[in-house]
This record gives sequence, structure tokens and C-alpha cells, in this order.
Amino acid sequence: GKQLAVHRSHGKEATVMAAYPPGRFGALDIQEGGLVRSFKEKPKGDGGLINAGFFILSPKVLTLISNDQTIWESSPVESLASRGELVAYPHEGFWQPMDTLRDKVLLEDLWATQKAPWKAWA
Repeated sequence: GKQLAVHRSHGKEATVMAAYPPGRFGALDIQEGGLVRSFKEKPKGDGGLINAGFFILSPKVLTLISNDQTIWESSPVESLASRGELVAYPHEGFWQPMDTLRDKVLLEDLWATQKAPWKAWA
């Protein structure tokens, strides 16, 4: 898809999908004295993009992985970034982590109620 086309076009060693994390709590804009100026129910994160956990890699990137104990997000990704070989692909579509039981239940509910935005087939 689009992320692969972006990866092929820039000539760098790796592309990481970047996404806005879903908000978990209502956000308050509070001024002095405690007066709430605005309230936004579950906004998307704090506005910053995060590592969405999906990478496209050139084959030579695999040499950065020494053994089974190598933590991908540590030295390999840090090396790619410091050498200017990591490009972010900002994903604008649906993205939801599945790190907790709450996340799992949410995703299963979306699937069971036919509301799964990632389903691309009939």
C-alpha cells in the first residue's frame, strides 16, 4: 500500500508507521482558579505521533539484530534514527493498540458488532 510506496521512494533503510494514540480520558483545559475552559472527551493522545509498531525494512537492517536478546526498539531503531535512516509514515486511518485486556475487549467488540474499521473485505 501507501506505506510501502513511501518506503521505496525515500531510499532509506527503514520506515516506521507513526500514529496518533487513542485518548483514554477526557481532557480538561483548566485556567487559574480551577475554572474549566474546555472539555474534550477522549481526544487522540496529546497530539504527538507514536511508534505504531509496524516497520518496513531493507534487508541490510537485519544485520543490526545481533541475537535473540536484541531489543528492536533499543539499539537497532536508535541506530537507524541517529544515522538518518529511519523515516516516519504518518498513518491517518484507524489505529488501536492491543496492550491491555481493555484494548482486547474493545477490538473484539468492534469486530463482533460489524464496526471494525480495519475490515477491508465483504
